[in-house]
Amino acid sequence: MFNTSYVPIPAMYRTHEQEKKRMYNQRVIQVEHATFTPLVFSTSGGVGPEAAADKLLRNLADRISTKRQETYAHVISFLRRRYRFDLLRTSVIFPRGYRSVSKSHRLKDLDLNLEKVAY
Repeated sequence: MFNTSYVPIPAMYRTHEQEKKRMYNQRVIQVEHATFTPLVFSTSGGVGPEAAADKLLRNLADRISTKRQETYAHVISFLRRRYRFDLLRTSVIFPRGYRSVSKSHRLKDLDLNLEKVAY
């Protein structure tokens, strides 16, 4: 790889997308007869320039809000917050490894209509 300390963030996203395409695109086209669009996230919640991840989240939020009769704003907010925390957790777990048994949550069991609590 290369030193990324001086590379602008959009350029870094493009570099990682191009690297993923170089690694996987040929196999996906030949073996699976499909197209490949890389999903590139940063640990701070940023999304790559192809924005397929953002489109994916919007599409998923639209379907969930319709199915569960929730407002789109609550669902998209929940999904964005959830993937940011999952990415952060992954970046913390990667260097140190798992320390305990992971808890699995099913999406249909989660309450998306969160409210602010006054302290």
